[in-house]
Amino acid sequence: MTNSPFFKVGIIGPESTGKSTLASYLAHRYGGVLVPEYAREYMEKRACASAYTYEDVVNIAQQQVQQLQNSIHGGITEGYRSNVVFFDTELIITKVWFLHKFGKCPEFVEKALHDYPMDVYLLCYPDMEWVPDPVRENPDIREYLFDWYEREIQALDIPYYIIRHTT
Repeated sequence: MTNSPFFKVGIIGPESTGKSTLASYLAHRYGGVLVPEYAREYMEKRACASAYTYEDVVNIAQQQVQQLQNSIHGGITEGYRSNVVFFDTELIITKVWFLHKFGKCPEFVEKALHDYPMDVYLLCYPDMEWVPDPVRENPDIREYLFDWYEREIQALDIPYYIIRHTT
């Protein structure tokens, strides 16, 4: 495990639970760095976002690991008011994506989860209405994925808070 001079906040949860909005708000509110969701960026560049391969997800995971490494070694907080880094999704979601979709996960993902741990997770509960878009694909299993993400966080023994939508 690598010590980081930066406080890393992983914002995760099923699709359509407000992760990107929350990450952006918190980064702005606390003057921290926002690391946007790379998987969305990657998939939106594809002609057909729903037709992806295992290798596509490997590419996404490799970029996420690079983002984690940069948060520790690359000084990405230079010019910001704080040393807090907010990750809009991160490797737990990618690990579960690998296992759910392909039944296997590359070892480097598990290694990175241990080598570059978050300091805390904000786990968004699926109590918001599903909003479809071209890169979302799991409207009917959001609670199942939420439970899986929670088990992954617990296995890493990292503090977390469940974020619920209030009206």
